[in-house]
Amino acid sequence: MRNVRFDRLMTGTAVVLLLAGSAALAGPRDDLASQRHSNEQGPIRRNVGTMLPPPPAAAPTVRRDSGATIMTIPPHAARANAQATSDEARAAIPNSRPLIAPAPQPALIPASAPAAVAPMPLPAAAPAPAAAPAPVAPPAPAAAQQPEQRSTLDRLFGSSHPQIPDAQVSEKLRAAKFASRVPSAQDRKAIEAAYASQNYAPMWFKDGAPTERAKTVIERLKNAAADGFEVSDYPVPDLATINTADALANADIQLTNSVVTYARHLESGRIAPTRVTAEADYGSGAAPADPAEILKRIGGGNINAALDHYNPQHPGFRALRAKLAEVRAHAANDRTTYIPEGGVVKPGMKDPRIPAIRAKLGVPGKAEDTTYDKALVLAVKRYQKANDLVDGGIIGNITIAKMNGPKASEQLLAVLGSLERWRWLPRDLGRNYVMINIPDYTLRVVSNNNLMWKTNIVVGKPQTPTPLLTATMDHVLVNPSWYVPQSIIQNELLPAYEKDPKIFERMGLEVRKGPDGHINVVQPPGAANALGHIKFAFPNKYQVYLHDTPERRLFAASERAFSHGCMRVENPTKFGEVILSLAMSGPAPNQRQLDQMYGQDEKMFKLANRPMVHLTYQTAYVDDAGKLVVRKDIYGYDSRIHTILTSDERKIADQAPPQDKTRDLATAKSNQEVLRRVERREAKNPFDFFERIFR
Repeated sequence: MRNVRFDRLMTGTAVVLLLAGSAALAGPRDDLASQRHSNEQGPIRRNVGTMLPPPPAAAPTVRRDSGATIMTIPPHAARANAQATSDEARAAIPNSRPLIAPAPQPALIPASAPAAVAPMPLPAAAPAPAAAPAPVAPPAPAAAQQPEQRSTLDRLFGSSHPQIPDAQVSEKLRAAKFASRVPSAQDRKAIEAAYASQNYAPMWFKDGAPTERAKTVIERLKNAAADGFEVSDYPVPDLATINTADALANADIQLTNSVVTYARHLESGRIAPTRVTAEADYGSGAAPADPAEILKRIGGGNINAALDHYNPQHPGFRALRAKLAEVRAHAANDRTTYIPEGGVVKPGMKDPRIPAIRAKLGVPGKAEDTTYDKALVLAVKRYQKANDLVDGGIIGNITIAKMNGPKASEQLLAVLGSLERWRWLPRDLGRNYVMINIPDYTLRVVSNNNLMWKTNIVVGKPQTPTPLLTATMDHVLVNPSWYVPQSIIQNELLPAYEKDPKIFERMGLEVRKGPDGHINVVQPPGAANALGHIKFAFPNKYQVYLHDTPERRLFAASERAFSHGCMRVENPTKFGEVILSLAMSGPAPNQRQLDQMYGQDEKMFKLANRPMVHLTYQTAYVDDAGKLVVRKDIYGYDSRIHTILTSDERKIADQAPPQDKTRDLATAKSNQEVLRRVERREAKNPFDFFERIFR
């Protein structure tokens, strides 16, 4: 019996030594395996900060049994040793670590164990490793092992949805009151017809779960800010709250309505042009997309490509849209120091803004020196000349504003406003076209998407703005007569005639009475003619056109809003050469030949290949070098768009306002009263009046 107990004691001691030796070797072997794994798969990240230290090895207990000493290994210590061996083996196997390892879980082991019977001294063992090996998670499911194969939409929307049969949803859709869910009557009719055509099957859900198309649409609508829109204008369903067939039907209709509204806004803009200015006419270019066509287009193929179809495809629009995110970020974090406006600063004067101006222009000087000295005067003159400013070294608010440039918030309004107005234009600008940018005071001739020529222009004053329109250039007239527009006759010439009866004679104007009873005023051809020597006609209801001018001095100004609405061209005969070469079917005269035609006789050139003329208002655009350019909002259209979209008017922004008949009637009555006063004053000699005025 004594031998048996001795054998058991020796056997237990051997087990302890074996396990202790295995534990001591686990650290070095794991380091070798980790090094090999690192060489093959890259470094292993160890979340040391959240790992708990390994629990202290539990001491074996000792008891006496009939004089023999028996040592017992506690079960949790044996499990820890076994786990260490398992971790060591797993670390030695390449690719055995999951792609995404879960965070280590806290150990459920007490920090200290109650003391047992005094342990028997153990043989010396190899020192334990400095740190325990990183825990290795069990193999993850196949989907978790390859997160790159999971789409962004799957991670966004999840995969847990209530199982709601389509038949139940169809029943709710059939009974739904679309009038309360789709505000627009036109959209409502098309949307309800679309559901009826597919027997009221849901468009965006399948058995309670959103389809891939639904996820794509929701993601696109949530990114509507990239198009210059407000995300809140295109509400999407909260998928987490959908747990009934009725809620699913409402969500389906909501998503359909939002995507139709969004596509229409991509096509024609968020705002009806005549809400911004009464003088806007882009014809079919501003017509909203048909909701039935929208639903048909997005019903098949790539839905993002289908929606992109509605955005303008013009390079100018795409370049400006690409700048939007950058401008928006700048506006949100603007830290620019702007020079304040103030009084005029002349050479030799002192002004507290001088150090800031000096810093803006890179002129060296002392920070406390506020004198406008010679070095700074030269720098200001150079700056003014480079920026078409004519102040000759005198610093006024125009120069200050130019130095500051538009504020980041103004840049954002300009970009958003210009993107909106791009959407008003026709999608097809024409093979040959003339593009007028009113706040930039420029004219560009484009043929087959290539810039042919550009020049400066004068545009309408803020009181008499140049309208926004698209029309077709019909003819070019050399030595034109000026038929004074009715607005100028009624609002300016007749009131002036009331005070100065000889005004028409002094201006060289012929006054005639037309068959409709209106007064027609004509200025014959000549050097003093308001139209100059050449006119470019594109018939439109606002009676504006492009023309030469005898007032050449106006082109020296940096801001050139001086006219009654028509546009004056700086190099008119060169413009004539370019247009006639593109639009005439036969030989066309060049600039020199056109100059030789100047005189008293009218010469008309009818255009066979008639170019389109687009009068636009781009306060923000990307130039040929890829730089964002922002111009002054001379007519206040950017501010007007911002006001519409930040007020209750946004609810009806895409609906054209009704005509103000009261205002139009009041204007007509006022004009007639002016004419009657003139007639009464001339009543003493009516024949002389009609001979002089209506001949």
